[in-house]
Amino acid sequence: MSEAERPALVEQFCARLAAVERRSPLTVSTYGLELRHFFDYVQANGMDIKTVGADKITAYLEWRRAEQGIDSRSAAKIISCLRSFFRFAAGEGIRIDNPAALLESPRRRFRLPQTMDRETVERLLAAMDSNGPLGLRNRALFEMIYSAGLRISEAAGLNVRDIDFKEGIARVKGKGSRERLVIFGSEAAAWLKRYLEESRPILAEGGGRGPALFVGRSGRRLSRKGIWKNYARYAALAGTGSRVHTLRHSFATGLLRGGADLRTVQALLGHANLATTQIYTHVDAGLLQESHRKYLPVLGRVPGRRLAVKEEDGGER
Repeated sequence: MSEAERPALVEQFCARLAAVERRSPLTVSTYGLELRHFFDYVQANGMDIKTVGADKITAYLEWRRAEQGIDSRSAAKIISCLRSFFRFAAGEGIRIDNPAALLESPRRRFRLPQTMDRETVERLLAAMDSNGPLGLRNRALFEMIYSAGLRISEAAGLNVRDIDFKEGIARVKGKGSRERLVIFGSEAAAWLKRYLEESRPILAEGGGRGPALFVGRSGRRLSRKGIWKNYARYAALAGTGSRVHTLRHSFATGLLRGGADLRTVQALLGHANLATTQIYTHVDAGLLQESHRKYLPVLGRVPGRRLAVKEEDGGER
């Protein structure tokens, strides 16, 4: 396959991902980027997409680990991308097999999500200078992300018409273009109203009358990257060392500690699978273990020691 043919092939592949497989725009963009990286490697090493085998793909993954330090999660994403691409290539008659299907995805390390307690979140939000148009927008933005447990992409995709102040709900589009209703509190509502009245009209002047709720200096929709960069600056000022997604994790664990059941949290977060939501129960278990070690250090060091908790009927559970 010639070098000139590759960009068109990437475009065709991405078009299929979006139109036929109904992948999210983020997945389409990520797979397209990963495929371009792989094509560059194939060309640089004198190989051809039509004949490259599983051993060469394995060598590529090892090269990415050595040169770029990719972790198991990134490796699994690359394998998933290449499996999908070679399945597409076989359907197009470019080749008859799928060499990536022979590869085993590396196991992802189980990591508990980072969370912050309410006091830390409030300190972070208070560190935001809300005097100017951009500062007020940022305060409203991050109040909304925390209050409704939004993903960055969901917050960036919000439109003005998606907000219902009377009911205290917003319509968001999550992964797989699935829509759901989320609830936001009075604090977020107050900042959103101020932003819409005082800041957005100023920021939107340069971008016309677009539908986006959160806009930048140019008046156009604020990007995911813009949200990430703004949050990183505030997190550094507050000394939290957290990421934007930490606000969503903190929202979820706060609900569970307050007595919400897993199904409710699943619906509010927009998780397709309850198993995804269950990770937050492990966060609480980790806190319990930490408290146990802190306040009962002697018992915590006794191997095999069991604490029997008696029920009202005198039995043990």
